[in-house]
Order: sequence, then structure tokens, then C-alpha cells
Amino acid sequence: MTEYLTEVTAISSKGQIVLPKAIRDSLALQPGSKLMVLSDGENILLKPIIKPDLKEFRSMMDQAEKWAADVGLSEEDIGIAVKEVRRAKKQIK
Repeated sequence: MTEYLTEVTAISSKGQIVLPKAIRDSLALQPGSKLMVLSDGENILLKPIIKPDLKEFRSMMDQAEKWAADVGLSEEDIGIAVKEVRRAKKQIK
């Protein structure tokens, strides 16, 4: 069973919350740390966004390049797909 570190906080008039120090410390969160906010309509989950280090990023890129080669995608195909995704994201906003 998952053990949770439980603390209580409040929402300010500006919609801000303070993450209790014990939780910040347990997750090594620093000022400026990014969090993803998820809600299922009843619960809120804050998930730290952790950037991979350079070695980890290179490994992910190697895997992506291998996959692209295996399915026959060229760099041009990938560039077109990225532009389409970015365009679609802009239309949603």
C-alpha cells in the first residue's frame, strides 16, 4: 500500500497554494520547479516535471531515431509531423 505524506494548505485569494516544506523537501522542489496539475473533477494531483539529464535525453533520442528508422520515417517526415502538432496546439489555445 502506498504511504502518503499528508499536510494541509489553503488557497489564497489569488488562487495560490503553498506547498508545505516537508513535501517540498521530500521531492527536492526548489523555487521555479515546474509542476503538472491534473484533476479528475474530484481530486487534484501535482506532479513534478523533471527534465532528463543530457545522458538520459540522448538515450531517449537514440530510441526515437531507431524507431523512426524502423518504421521508415525520414527527418523531413518528422519535421512535418512536429509542425502539424504545434499548429494543432495553437488552434486549441
